[in-house]
Amino acid sequence: MIAGVQVKKLVRHCDDRGFFMEILREDDEIFSRFGQASMSKSYPGVIKAFHYHEHQDDLWFFPVGNAQVVLYDLREDSPTRGETNVFYLGEDNPVLLLIPRMVAHGYRVLGNEPAIIIYFTTAAYNRSHPDEKRIPWNDPTIGFDWTTKYR
Repeated sequence: MIAGVQVKKLVRHCDDRGFFMEILREDDEIFSRFGQASMSKSYPGVIKAFHYHEHQDDLWFFPVGNAQVVLYDLREDSPTRGETNVFYLGEDNPVLLLIPRMVAHGYRVLGNEPAIIIYFTTAAYNRSHPDEKRIPWNDPTIGFDWTTKYR
């Protein structure tokens, strides 16, 4: 796994009324600092990739739908520089994923339904100086093949 990436498996407490699930707590080892909480909806087949941050970490959670999440380590001094990780997150796999700064990240919505992502950042979005760097979804350096592999 890319150095610094962390996965927190989320636990559903189910009963005859439905379920309850904690996503993030201030005392979680995966959590360092609150900056902002945001939500986004993406339609089936959409690819949102790639971007990275120089100063903040992201924590991603998909409560609705399912997504293929791709990470690529850009850090010069990282023992996992140039490595790619792929995660499948969403309703079928409730996980909170910590994405460290300088790790490029993106996702593709899987299935026939939209996906909703709730994400937390360790710094609030600064409109005058955004910490948001973009890399094309099909960047040859990353070289990720987003097509579904029918096996």
